[in-house]
Amino acid sequence: MKLRNLITTVLAATISVSAVSADEETVTVYSYRHYEGDQKLYEEFTRQTGIKVETVKAKADALIERIEAEGEKSPADIFIAADVGRLEKARELGILQSVTSEALESQVPAHLRDPEGHWYGFTVRARVIMYAKDRVDPASITSYQDLTKPEWKGRICVRSSSNIYNQSLLAGMIANHGKAKALQWAKGVRKNMARAPQGSDRDQMRAVAAGIADVAIANTYYYGLLASSPDEKDREVASKIGLIFPDQDGTGTHINISGGGVVKTSDNKEAAVKLLEFLSSAEAQKTFPTTTHEYPLNMDHTLSPALEPWAAFKYDPIDLKKVGASRKDAAKLFLLSGWE
Repeated sequence: MKLRNLITTVLAATISVSAVSADEETVTVYSYRHYEGDQKLYEEFTRQTGIKVETVKAKADALIERIEAEGEKSPADIFIAADVGRLEKARELGILQSVTSEALESQVPAHLRDPEGHWYGFTVRARVIMYAKDRVDPASITSYQDLTKPEWKGRICVRSSSNIYNQSLLAGMIANHGKAKALQWAKGVRKNMARAPQGSDRDQMRAVAAGIADVAIANTYYYGLLASSPDEKDREVASKIGLIFPDQDGTGTHINISGGGVVKTSDNKEAAVKLLEFLSSAEAQKTFPTTTHEYPLNMDHTLSPALEPWAAFKYDPIDLKKVGASRKDAAKLFLLSGWE
């Protein structure tokens, strides 16, 4: 089989594409996000503007590699990732272009966008500590640092260090407190794990509910997804778990974004900017919390029925560009800590 045919076969097997007719104005989105609510928003955008949205879905790194391989001929107009680390990676590789508009500047807070306009956030999630309601006093944990204490030995579960959410959490610690303290934290948490790192955030929550561990580190929206799941077993897991927003007396709880940027080779920049504006608009911001249980850019927790019981919390206001820039250092520290 020729190399070109092999590549085509692999891409066809791993990336889903929604097709539209060639004579319609379209904006092509390469996205890691895989939520039904996103598709409904794209359909509403089309209804309002007449611009069709074509989506290519795959892992963020695979999409970045595809855009690089396609070069000047890439059909991608927008790249969307579920983490600032991947957005910064795309910027550093030169596949995103700088764009700006009055709407983007006013709708996306400065710390949730690239200062040069290469990427913009449109949803927010917090990385919190989830605990077993029947075994843990939430007052016993007030910070991420508390997880390194001896009393938590054999009681923590968390996913692998290769996970970008964990890398961004540690990158935030590097930016706020330096590499030495960040490494100390990673070593301490690894020593206290109930099992080797494995699975997804939802798997960590299931492990806590099953009694395998007492606390886990996970993103808030995964709690929302389980709590509102049509699967009774998922809802039962959520009912056994409480949420702690760490560092309310310090830097604040770590947050991250889903966001996107306009691909450098896009030949439809105007339509791409319009879609980014729409995703950060008040209309879309009211939709995300009810469909994906992510926070909107203004952090209004009352918009998600699953997250509403938790009051507004203090979040780390660090410029997320600094978090993205520290992701490589975070990966190195995880390696040194022994966190698989």
